[in-house]
Amino acid sequence: MAPSYTAFPDLAAEASPPPRGILSQTLSDEGGFELVLFAFAAGERLAEHTSARPAIIHVLAGTGDLTVDGHAMAARPGTWVRMPADMRHSLVARTALVMALYLLPPATDESD
Repeated sequence: MAPSYTAFPDLAAEASPPPRGILSQTLSDEGGFELVLFAFAAGERLAEHTSARPAIIHVLAGTGDLTVDGHAMAARPGTWVRMPADMRHSLVARTALVMALYLLPPATDESD
């Protein structure tokens, strides 16, 4: 019988940063929650953008510069940011960097 759970003993090891560019892979997409792992070569960047869904950024390896809603912060292993939908954010990888992006279910209006 297959397990009813998904497990990654070392999430950062699931993605190796490429020599150049950015790689992304969806590791889980179930029940409205999506886990996308990104691996950046040093110097790569995600230009400022928004997500239609609430999201969590979790830096697993490497260093960079993260800007969220106009606030700059260092991105390093352990950096964790939860953002509502439509919040502007960007990332520059200073070294090879691995990041988990958790896309959350859209917020619902509880008055319905």
